Amino acid sequence: MMPRKAPINWRGQLLGMLFAGPYLVGALVFLLLPLAMSLYYSFCNYNMLQPPLWVGWMNYRHLLHDHVFWRSLVNTLIYAAISLPFTLSLSVLLAVLLNTPLKSQALYRTIIFLPCLVPMVASALIWQWLFNSDVGLIDYALRGPLHLAGGVLAGLARLFGAASSTVLTLRNLQPPVWLGEPRWAMTAIILMSFWGVGQTVVIFLAGLQDIPKDLYEAAEMDGIGAVGRFFHVTLPMLSPVIFFNLIMGIIGSWQIFDVPYVMTNGGPGRSTTFYTMYLFDNAFTNLRMGPASAMAWIQLLIILFFTAIAFITAKKWVHYA
Repeated sequence: MMPRKAPINWRGQLLGMLFAGPYLVGALVFLLLPLAMSLYYSFCNYNMLQPPLWVGWMNYRHLLHDHVFWRSLVNTLIYAAISLPFTLSLSVLLAVLLNTPLKSQALYRTIIFLPCLVPMVASALIWQWLFNSDVGLIDYALRGPLHLAGGVLAGLARLFGAASSTVLTLRNLQPPVWLGEPRWAMTAIILMSFWGVGQTVVIFLAGLQDIPKDLYEAAEMDGIGAVGRFFHVTLPMLSPVIFFNLIMGIIGSWQIFDVPYVMTNGGPGRSTTFYTMYLFDNAFTNLRMGPASAMAWIQLLIILFFTAIAFITAKKWVHYA
């Protein structure tokens, strides 16, 4: 005899829908509807002052011939390719150091996490002052070592018969103009990205504390040293956390906006014009919502592409306990 189905609790269903209603309405109004509108606007000529005019694929074709679009794409790719691996590596090393029993361990953890509590715009203003070529502390700290190194190199150059102009150049070594030269401006933005590793370090610390101590004891009994335990125990067991931070880093690096916008405003010579900055300029400076919406959807596809690569390759290096 087939068991009878329990009657549907319509009152419970109604109450559940009522409780979930505000979230569903919010998701529809503030997420799904804007997504649909941006997709529609990407195929329109729309300046927010007149009704949108359907133009088909023209916005996407225009971006293919826009050199600033390609420059912003390359700048963002360079930033992500350099800052992301270095940030993850630094975060892992700091987490391992902070996970060891140290005196004043809580103080060190607080110092590492403290920069994450500073608003990003305020942090950018601080680093803009630090990188100042006239009164910045970084240049002030570099002048002494550079003068010493320049004197030593100038002496060696004179000893080997170098030209007087070369000797003079070596003697007068100066710190770089961080935010005033294209080759150094990107370096400054990447260095500033290390400022906010505290949040990633905290996540790695949580992952390290979940690693069973038995694995370290077994490895130590097998004669594996500290370096070997790091590579054969810590990293494999921490790989799911590394994978999570990698995905979040991919998304964050392709959406970088506030730091370069405050520190350099895309200059000098478009050397720090990142993808989201050019999208913002198209949308709210030039009132070209069509190309801006097209850029937003291209950005989504780029992030999905790199995220898919991460998921495909994860099978080879992510190990779950």
